[in-house]
Amino acid sequence: MTSTAMPTNADLRDFLMLPYSELEELNLRAKQQRQERVPLHALQEQRLKYLTDEPRIKALTVLFSDLEGRLHMLDYDKKFLLKSHDNLTFDGSSIRGFTPQRESDLRLSLDWSAFYWGPADIFGSGKVLVFGDVFDREGRSFTGDIRGALKKFANECYTQEGYALNAASEIEGFLLQRPRCRTALHETGAFEYVNTGGYYHSLPGDPLRDFIDTVAEVQRAMGFQNEKDHPEVAPSQFEINYNYGEVVAAADQIQLYKLICRQVATKLGMTASFLPKPVVGVNGSGMHTNVSVSKNGKNLFWEPQRRGAAQRLRLEVRRSHPHPRERHLPDAQLQRELVSPARPALRSAQSAQSIGDRSRLDDAHSDRQRAQHAHGGPLSRSRCKSVYGDAGRL
Repeated sequence: MTSTAMPTNADLRDFLMLPYSELEELNLRAKQQRQERVPLHALQEQRLKYLTDEPRIKALTVLFSDLEGRLHMLDYDKKFLLKSHDNLTFDGSSIRGFTPQRESDLRLSLDWSAFYWGPADIFGSGKVLVFGDVFDREGRSFTGDIRGALKKFANECYTQEGYALNAASEIEGFLLQRPRCRTALHETGAFEYVNTGGYYHSLPGDPLRDFIDTVAEVQRAMGFQNEKDHPEVAPSQFEINYNYGEVVAAADQIQLYKLICRQVATKLGMTASFLPKPVVGVNGSGMHTNVSVSKNGKNLFWEPQRRGAAQRLRLEVRRSHPHPRERHLPDAQLQRELVSPARPALRSAQSAQSIGDRSRLDDAHSDRQRAQHAHGGPLSRSRCKSVYGDAGRL
């Protein structure tokens, strides 16, 4: 008598599951198209053809952010999306701050340039991801879509002045014991660290090191082009750095970074937290954001002698983000300080209990030396809530 083994789920489901090396190749190619500003209609045609020809894809995950920076995701069945990609609707009244119930219908327009292939072990098999722009019922850009507002501003800068806006964020977070540890806080009375090593100190096989390594692998596969990663100053704190990009792409990567960290932490039975200060008395988490503006491939912030447009931009930043001791200084004195090569980095005073916005402005000679790169070059590094996405949600 012969017995037939029952088929497993893997035998029955023929869904897309690509190796990390192939994912990296696909995502870097899509990233290059975005950097080259390939027209959206050409990208739409290419992506729709890919979705049609690839039978192993079952759904498309569409991402957008609300006014508080919270990321939202909807899965559309691929067959439905291929027929209705230009008429995707969702209930805006369910998103805090979007629309009242009587005007709940909002529309999603797919940004085909923001197209990602995600690892199946993190995002599930048979899926790809794309960011969406939010429109109202009349087909106008929705005023509550902060990503759409940033995209409109960046496009206007490029089409009217030829300016390409660049950014790169260095996002800090905590890895904490237990999945969904916030819900157990009333029982435990405190967040529990997985590591107490501190800055740069984490041995191979340590839970924090394993987490950082796994997140870095996922980011690499998704085309982040990693630079460095390490434990931060506080116990169980981490930072994983990656390359700069056009400002909307950089904003998308902030959301993906936090999503990846949370997914990986959950798989490891832990929680990745981006609260500004989850534990009193230790360093909180921030998000340094390096920014630059380029035109015709030249970084406008790079001026070795600190003269001209970049100098004026620095002065404007100092005006808008003054140190407490400098609030009443005249412009002439501020300008003399900026020109001085011996001027130290400007840092705002912080207390151990502070959990609010904080800013730190460094000069163009930052530790990453992006200013020497033709396309990089930060004017400032701001440790605060960004205009797109918050730095503080579990």
